[in-house]
Amino acid sequence: MHFEAIRTIAKRPPEVWRILTDKRRLIEGGFGLTRIEGEIAPGAALKLWSEASPGRAFSLKVTTMTPPHRMVWEGGMPLRLFWGTRTYTLDEVPEGCRFTMREVFTGPLSGLIGRSIPDLNPSFAKFADALKRHAEGNA
Repeated sequence: MHFEAIRTIAKRPPEVWRILTDKRRLIEGGFGLTRIEGEIAPGAALKLWSEASPGRAFSLKVTTMTPPHRMVWEGGMPLRLFWGTRTYTLDEVPEGCRFTMREVFTGPLSGLIGRSIPDLNPSFAKFADALKRHAEGNA
């Protein structure tokens, strides 16, 4: 099971990366995130609240951070019985960059738990659209 949003943004990856890693901007800028505890930094632990699940905090870890192209946040149940891996990618293209946000759920319980997860594609689209607006100066 996975969810994904892709946008072409008329800015180079370093400019978009600055927004993608700005915690305050992610919370206040219409990205669909309501709160983030922790720092967006390599190896950091995060707690994330979103509009998609308002009363629930998600505990995540920044497992990969390769500025300005790739960042991975992971979290889930012990022993990876149910595990989410969210990857943010910025690929340089002639128009600027292609932003991809993809989350994949795996683990032995993913089939059972996956049935209870709402469609996250609309919230991923909201995030990607907000990133594009902010990067292109239309926020």
